[in-house]
This record gives sequence, structure tokens and C-alpha cells, in this order.
Amino acid sequence: MWQETKHGLYKQFNFINFKEAFDFMSQVSLVAETQKHYPRWENEWNVVKIWLSTHAQSNHITDKDRRLAEAIDGLVKAGEPIDEWSNNSNERLSRIKLYADGGSRGNPGPSASGYVLLDEDDKILEDKGVYLGITTNNQAEYTALKLGLEAAKQRQAQVVDVLMDSLLVVNQMRGVYKVRNRDLWPIHSAILDLVGEFKRVSFTHVPRELNKLADAAVNRALDEALGING
Repeated sequence: MWQETKHGLYKQFNFINFKEAFDFMSQVSLVAETQKHYPRWENEWNVVKIWLSTHAQSNHITDKDRRLAEAIDGLVKAGEPIDEWSNNSNERLSRIKLYADGGSRGNPGPSASGYVLLDEDDKILEDKGVYLGITTNNQAEYTALKLGLEAAKQRQAQVVDVLMDSLLVVNQMRGVYKVRNRDLWPIHSAILDLVGEFKRVSFTHVPRELNKLADAAVNRALDEALGING
């Protein structure tokens, strides 16, 4: 599903490898050239992120962007590119999207974790915020990830796409950054063990504006615990 953001229509496409991603980008380039309307995109290995906006209209979203978005979706349906959520058999993996966030008012201070689970059609399956007491923002972020993965496991998900706006947590879970804070070692280790119980777990960094549901869950839990009226 394309999402309207301040940078334009946005969608992320996931493929099984770089070749599949590159072939997809090549097809998109041909369609874009035909329509004389060109996307902004990013590619990292098997992931392609696309933003569509109309430069002549001050980068606002217009019908030109929606037509190109529809054409791009048509490429996916027609070519049926193999993505990381399917296997080579007729059996479809159980896939869940997990948006997770954590927040601390004081760092350390009153903290909460929030997570939202969505199905393949972006239907919300679970939306939960948990008050943690006094802790740090990083502890709250990691706890949100752990709670979300545990909830996905309870729903018997085999594949989980984790989306967080914490670049630190995402890159530490990918192994790009080392976990230097010893206080985070136990929960980081516990999450790695939990990840091993799934068929596949991917970690993607998203802008804060695309993590609003989990952020709202955090603030609901904090406001309720601190007696703040909405």
C-alpha cells in the first residue's frame, strides 16, 4: 500500500536478492520514461524504496504520481517478482509487519514501549502500549521490539518485517553496529534468540513519520500511567 508522506507517495518493495531488486528497478525505469515522470528511490540489496511527487507542483502528490504508482504495482502483479515473504512452493508463509517504538520522558525517566502488528493487507492485528517505569529510551526501544516479536510468535507468524525509526536498534540488530552499552546486552541477546525462532526476520529503518502508530501506542501508555488526560 502506498503511503502519503511529506516527501510524496511512498512504498517499500522487498525481493529475495539484489538481482530481483535490480530487475524490478529496470522495469520501473522503462515505465517512468514512458510516462515522463521519474521517481526518487533508494536501493539496499534486496530492498527498493520509492517516493513519487510532482516537481512542477512543488513536489506535491498529484494524479501523475498516482498513475505511476498504479503502473509500478502492475509490474509487480504481472511479473510476480519473488519477494522475501514467499517461498518456492505453493505454501504461503505467514507474514506480519511489526512497527515498534519506545520513549522515555527524561531519559532515564518514565518510559513506555509500543508495538503494532499488521497483516499483509496492512490491517491492524494488534496495537499495544506498555508502561515500563523508570528506564532509558534505548531500553524502551529494545523492549518494544521484544514485546512485538513475542506477540508475532503467539500469532504463529513465520516471517516478520520489523520497522523502527531507531537507526541504532535497527543497525545493532543487523550487526552493523556493536552493542556497546552493557545494560542492553541481556535484552539484545534475548531478542537474537527470539529471532532464531522465526523463518525470517528483517529489520528496516523508517522515518519517524511512518512510525506514528507505534509512537501513539507509547504516548497512550505514558499518558495513562502518568495520569495525563488526552
